[in-house]
Amino acid sequence: MRTRATVAAVSGALALSAFVVPAAHAVDAPSAAALAGSVQPNTAKSPTDVTHGDTKISNVVVNGGKGVVFGTTTKKTFTVTFTASDNSGINMALAVLYHGANIDASDNGAVPNENGGEKASCTAVSSTTSNCKETFTIQANEQLLNAHAGTWKVWAIAQGKDADYVQKDNAKSFYVQRASKLTVNAAPEPVKKGKTITVTGALTRADWQTGKYTGYVGQPVKLQFKKKGASAYTTVKTIKTTTGGALKTTVTASVDGTFRYSFAGTTTTPAVSATGDYVDVQ
Repeated sequence: MRTRATVAAVSGALALSAFVVPAAHAVDAPSAAALAGSVQPNTAKSPTDVTHGDTKISNVVVNGGKGVVFGTTTKKTFTVTFTASDNSGINMALAVLYHGANIDASDNGAVPNENGGEKASCTAVSSTTSNCKETFTIQANEQLLNAHAGTWKVWAIAQGKDADYVQKDNAKSFYVQRASKLTVNAAPEPVKKGKTITVTGALTRADWQTGKYTGYVGQPVKLQFKKKGASAYTTVKTIKTTTGGALKTTVTASVDGTFRYSFAGTTTTPAVSATGDYVDVQ
């Protein structure tokens, strides 16, 4: 029964950090050794995964499979779902979110809203398998630094009714991202055929520390054009953002149509396309 005691101790320790906090105030994450307690595992699948028996965790989904995107002051509640199985049935499960190379080196993290971060809400779908769900809430301007944007991971543990268990340091990776904005302006309007059109714009993203949107510099952005009557945009050229996230290029006017800029996104910043600007070519 030492496994049960260990799980209770782990969930109690994690409940101390029930809110996401900036690195300067972060609660130290428990070490991998502390998470495993005094139980000696039968099998070590990786340096950070521990198993004892036949318990498994699978089908982990964060926020419906989409990145979790925060504006300057966004407060967002989202779910983590997963499947836990054991030949004896599932006694309990728990997931924790963190940012860092591993949970021992994490600089930020979150435990679920429900049950003080003690366990997931699990529903048995058979004698061996349960579907589990947890809800997390994060507020950008209070609980995130810009350095925390990018890849986050799900630490998870599940325990069978026979005291078998599995602990996974990275059961799933997902993105926590700074919301992005993209603008476009094509001028002059109207323009004579064969003349030069100047297309300007800017790519900005949420700065969680200043509460403003600031330029995303040095990023490749596609200039795209959709001919009047067409259903899709085609890429004209790719340019990079400069100071303040600014974009500027020129094209030759040929036919009526709509210009836009489109950004493919990065691990820290989601993809975004500007609302198109229509140009009448005379």
